[in-house]
Amino acid sequence: MHYVLWTLAVVVVVYLAQLFAWRWAARRWQLPCPTALSWMVDGRLADLVAGTEVTLDRMQLTPGMTVVEIGPGPGRLLLPAARRVLPGGRAIGVELQQGMLDKLAKKLPHDNPGNVELICADATHAVLPPASADLVYLCTVLGEIPDRAAALKNCYDALRPGGRLSLTEIKGDPHYQSRAKVNELTRAAGFEPLEITGNWWRYTANFRKL
Repeated sequence: MHYVLWTLAVVVVVYLAQLFAWRWAARRWQLPCPTALSWMVDGRLADLVAGTEVTLDRMQLTPGMTVVEIGPGPGRLLLPAARRVLPGGRAIGVELQQGMLDKLAKKLPHDNPGNVELICADATHAVLPPASADLVYLCTVLGEIPDRAAALKNCYDALRPGGRLSLTEIKGDPHYQSRAKVNELTRAAGFEPLEITGNWWRYTANFRKL
């Protein structure tokens, strides 16, 4: 019994040490979540804390849509989003870190909706065809991007007229973006605000390309 408790205590201490080390470094250098810590943003605990199903509901996904996630990491949102846009839809993940894409790709043999495309690229580079997407979304990723204006311009260009941008932010994330900051950045990029849903802990803001 004592061995189990000591093991659990060590696991908790290691988890917290990695979490706070990442947050400390991320606040100074705008680092994305490293691949070594991908387990912290994936799995059932992450689904519960980050509200995976709630976030997907707020994005208003419908069958047939082409959706793009900027910074999907190991695919916590991308894979269920891909299932929601079936039949006829596509889900594209644009991820900076090849290690994250490798982890996501390892899931596909046993969890493959069949409509997922992965691209290893920087969000500030235009890698998507113009006016090709119905929805572009970022979940706790916008603040990780040093040139957010360039990234949002690329999101705008990738969307069809009337297409939507969805941004989800969660308190406690080292790169948390306030509602005021999100509104400022998206207005500068040419987006029209639609609605913001959520609470002090987690919110999703939706915008439309004019």
